[in-house]
Parts: sequence; C-alpha cells; structure tokens
Amino acid sequence: MTTNPLTALAQVRREWLLLAIIAVIVLAVGARAPVFLTLRNALDIGNDSAILAILVMGQMLVLLTRGVDLSVASNLALTGMLCALAGRAWPGIPLVALIAMACAIGAALGFVNGWLIMRFSLPSIVVTLGTLSLYRGAVFVASGGAWVSDHEIHPLIKGLPRETLLGLPMLIWFAAVVVALTFWLLHWRREGRELYAYGGNPSAALYAGIPVQRRLVMAYTVSGLLAGLAGLLWVGRYSIAFSELASGYELTVIAACVIGGVSIGGGVGTIGGAVLGVLFIGVVNGALPVIQVSPFWQQAIAGAVILVSVVLNATADRKKGRQILDRSAVPQGGMA
Repeated sequence: MTTNPLTALAQVRREWLLLAIIAVIVLAVGARAPVFLTLRNALDIGNDSAILAILVMGQMLVLLTRGVDLSVASNLALTGMLCALAGRAWPGIPLVALIAMACAIGAALGFVNGWLIMRFSLPSIVVTLGTLSLYRGAVFVASGGAWVSDHEIHPLIKGLPRETLLGLPMLIWFAAVVVALTFWLLHWRREGRELYAYGGNPSAALYAGIPVQRRLVMAYTVSGLLAGLAGLLWVGRYSIAFSELASGYELTVIAACVIGGVSIGGGVGTIGGAVLGVLFIGVVNGALPVIQVSPFWQQAIAGAVILVSVVLNATADRKKGRQILDRSAVPQGGMA
C-alpha cells in the first residue's frame, strides 16, 4: 500500500477523533442510563452491528476502487430468500451446504456487477442501481411475493446466529473473521495493495502493469460474497425472509464506510476506521432506545446524526476529481 505519510497521519488522527466521539456518546448516555455501560449492552451492540460490519468490509473494497455497490442489500435479500426456500424444501440439508450456497450465490451476483462494469466500461453507480432493482425483483419472483415465516425457516439457519463461542455471540465471531481476512487481504496480499494503487491513480496503476479489470471484478465479487453470507445470517437472526428484507440498508453500509474515513474518491481507507464507522452507527442506534427517545423520532435522529457525520467526514476528506460517475479518463484498452 503506497499511502502518503501525511495522508496516513491524517487518517490516524481522524480515527482517534472518531473513537473519542464514540467514547463521549457512551459516557454521556451511560451517565443518564447506567445500563448502557454494562457488558451485556456492549455485547448486544456488537451483535446488532456484526452484519453491518460484514457488509462494510465488502463495500470498502469497492469504494477503494472509486466505485460503489448499491446492490448489497438486494443481494442480501435475494440470497437470504433463496437459502430460506432451500432450507424449507430440503430439511436435511447440512449447515455447511447452506453457508456455501449463500457465499456462492452472493459471489455470483457480485461478479455480475463487476463483469458489467469491466466489460462495458459502465459507471458502477449505474450498474449497481440497475442490479439493485433486478435482484430485489428476483426476490419477489422466487418467493411469489410470500413470506417465509419463523416456523418455516430451517432450524440450522435460525440456530447459527444464536450460538455462542467462548461467551461471545457467533455473529461477532463471523464479523471478526471477515474483518481479519479483509485486513490480511489489504495489508499482506498484492491484490489488496493493488486496490489502493488503482483507487489512488487508475492511469498510473494501468501503466504500472496492474491488472485493473481483474481487480475491479475481484472487489465486486468479494462484496457480493459477503452480502450473501450476511443474507443467511440476517434471515437466521430475524427468522423471516420477505421481498423487502433490508430495504435501503445499502445507504447505512455506505454511511458507515464514509464515517470511518473510507474515501468515496478511492484509494483511501483503513480497516480500523471502517470498524469505528460501524461502531459509531451501532452506538447511536443502541443509545436512542436506552435514553427513551420516542420510536417515532429514533430513525429520524439516527439518520440526522449519520448525515452530519458523513458531511463532516466528506468535507474533511474532499479530494479533486471524484470519478464515480466519470470513468472516461481511465484507459480501458489493453488491460490484462
């Protein structure tokens, strides 16, 4: 990863500032409601934020390439529905097969995004906006518009998020493994470092011999794979699958990335920052019910806090030449 030392320093300062803000929120809410400072509440916030953390890791890879994946929530819903239907049709299906199925379907849907962007040189926001609707419609077609309710969800799917290991919920373990693997990819693998290089300067990456098209497809495929895994875990956690599952959740995923300092201009972002972005949203969502804010106001207040945070982060990290919509400056011919 070739990060400018000043940029790296600014990133570290941003992460410490975000951590301080989270600590202030926790202490302020804890002063009013001491239950917020208990270990039980911390585990609940971690459990509630685990699926978001998994999705954010995939979205981060895409944002590093100057792209965006708006289809992650639809991918999650479609994969979750197909796994729920498979579990209902084949009661004897093993858990390993369900996990493999979720990852394979999600990866295939993500690959379609990457292939379309690479093959036709289309803006990622246009392609993933189209597949957002396509995948959401496929959920309706697959289910016939019907819900798969709690008593129809396969027991192994429902049981997975409720299991614990060493005192921690299994969802937190899943998120921890995904975060660790993403860290390994970005810091110890050439493919990960090439994502930073491509996002920092696409033209220079091309002339340096980086297979930019393969890296683009890889980023979207991994994002889809993680969305598929999140779909299985989501259906298990909430014991329901329906066509509007996680509708609009892609915006929360992108907001967590931006709050954590992942630049929508590409090439900038750290795993630590992205995790803090997830933690910030988790703490805000967990704090509002504890301090007895009216349910009618909770979503609006959480949205306003996230919006202000995103604006402040985007303003601080503003760069010239944001190119999510304009990829014309990137030479496409002759790429490996």
